Amino acid sequence: MIQIQDLSLHRGALALLADTTLTLHAGWKVGIVGANGVGKSSLFKLLLGELQADAGELKLPASLRISHMAQEVGSTSRSALEYVIDGDHQLRAAQAQLEQAEAEHQAERIGELHATLDALDGYTAESRAHQLLAGLGFATDDAARPVSSFSGGWRIRLNLAQALMCPSDLLLLDEPTNHLDLDATIWLEQWLRQYPGTLLLISHDRDFLDNVVGHIVHQAHQTLTLYKGNYTAFEKLRAEKLSQQQAAFEKQQARIEQIEQFVRRFKAKASKAKQAQSRVKELERMEQIAPAHVDSPFSFRFDTSDKLSSPLLTLDEADLGYPERTILKQQSLTLLPGTRIGLLGANGAGKSTLIKTLVGDLPLVAGERHEGEHLRIGYFAQHQLEALDMQASPFTHLQRISPDASDQELRNFLGSFGFNGDDALDPVGRFSGGEKARVALALIAWQKPNLLLLDEPTNHLDLEVRLALTLALQAFEGALILVSHDRHLLRNTVDEFVLVADGRIEEFKGDLEDYHRWLAQQRRDEQSREREEAREAPKADASRSLSAAERKELKRQQAEQRAKLRPLRQAVSKLEQQMETLGNEQSEVENALADTGLYDDSRKDELKTWLQRQAEISRQLEAVEADWLEQQDALEALEQELEDA
Repeated sequence: MIQIQDLSLHRGALALLADTTLTLHAGWKVGIVGANGVGKSSLFKLLLGELQADAGELKLPASLRISHMAQEVGSTSRSALEYVIDGDHQLRAAQAQLEQAEAEHQAERIGELHATLDALDGYTAESRAHQLLAGLGFATDDAARPVSSFSGGWRIRLNLAQALMCPSDLLLLDEPTNHLDLDATIWLEQWLRQYPGTLLLISHDRDFLDNVVGHIVHQAHQTLTLYKGNYTAFEKLRAEKLSQQQAAFEKQQARIEQIEQFVRRFKAKASKAKQAQSRVKELERMEQIAPAHVDSPFSFRFDTSDKLSSPLLTLDEADLGYPERTILKQQSLTLLPGTRIGLLGANGAGKSTLIKTLVGDLPLVAGERHEGEHLRIGYFAQHQLEALDMQASPFTHLQRISPDASDQELRNFLGSFGFNGDDALDPVGRFSGGEKARVALALIAWQKPNLLLLDEPTNHLDLEVRLALTLALQAFEGALILVSHDRHLLRNTVDEFVLVADGRIEEFKGDLEDYHRWLAQQRRDEQSREREEAREAPKADASRSLSAAERKELKRQQAEQRAKLRPLRQAVSKLEQQMETLGNEQSEVENALADTGLYDDSRKDELKTWLQRQAEISRQLEAVEADWLEQQDALEALEQELEDA
């Protein structure tokens, strides 16, 4: 249990928390939400002991194992695989002790440490690390590459893998999906649903929160407020709370007006002076209720240019990629006004290559590209944030594009993106990643494109900006191609999906849930291919006698393979128990719903509760069954591998 009691926390002169109280129980999965700058990351630092409370108390269980995702990683020559395994500090300590004991020929100590390694699942460490790397989108040969050879975004993925590798009772993840594509996001979602400890998750991805957490902590106005349910449930509960607060505020304002009118009218009359003074005291005692509001200063649009071409852009029998490597071959694509496409596909399949080709940044290897006469492209990608002039303000950036625009016109436009007053004149170099992304989006919107090409536009954007972006894209009248791991944004802004895979661009006939199932089938097919390749690989010459070192290595490999079975069997057994429990609960709900008296008007609320419970159990059962299938496939594959060995 995590207990925060009457706690206050400051960063410099800024008060982040004031006399707030919160209790979180073991095993809960909790989403931490709130506007950028309210102190969500500082809350994590408090839990990690990197910050101390100014007042109040934080209680954590003794010997609590905490794992967290670092936001930066230095340059190191260690391989990606070794770096990920480094996340398990206990294992690394045991391995170091074993190496020392072997060097000193301490036979008894060596036996003890081998038992320790077995208890720590040390013999499966490399296998587990490979699985984490694969799930987060790394290629097989990436495991041997030095960390220093990866870009910043991929290093953050390595930090995430390291945090997941670390055995923990409490896992702290701060925006883990920011540098992930949709495939890796879905994989991480499944991993976190199976995590047995307590999870605290800072995220601005609505669907990710909905599918992972069972509680929400809203950090706002220097307080932490706990809500039961996922993010969608939180939104509904908060809306009801704000509605009640606004009603109370309006009632109080009406009472204040009555009091003030009475005092103004009768304070000079001796006969009424006592009553007037009584009203003044009532006013002084009154606890002021704040007006209800949702903290969203963002309300922008993507207006289109006055002139349109049809088609806007065409690729004809095109090869896309680089002179030394063609990624997409003989592909054709026509973009008409009003086309709204969401691009799906694994990392490296060619989504960004397609976007860069459509923009014109990447020339065709072969084929033809035709632009409409009035084509005007708005392009967003993460590298464009680095291309901003760090010394210039948002106002200056716009002024350079339109020197004849009035200052007031530019200021009004920037205000819709949240840059008000002096914020519009501050150098971009001082801005956060989210603020820089808003500058880039503002520059695109100002130029009135008729084709929007957006490659992961929501990275670093908080929930309020994401909502404003969703509404703006819904109202956009031009063509849109969107690459995003934010499923809520995809689901609400595009009309069709296109899959980029196996060197082709083709329509994906289904929704995001179908794509989820397609990914699972792809993983099963890949595992089947790997098993087949292993069976067909030439076996070592059995007639040759093995050396002592080779026999030792063979025994180690066999022990490692046997050790792999244990966690899989435990996972399958646990999931089967969960399915049985949920099945029993489902039967109980169905029996309750079979009661005809439940449908009387007098029992509407009870019926609603049972129906909500039925929907929740169905969702949970579907998720557990999907996890069970995946674990069962992995278990059967490993058992077959051991049988064939």
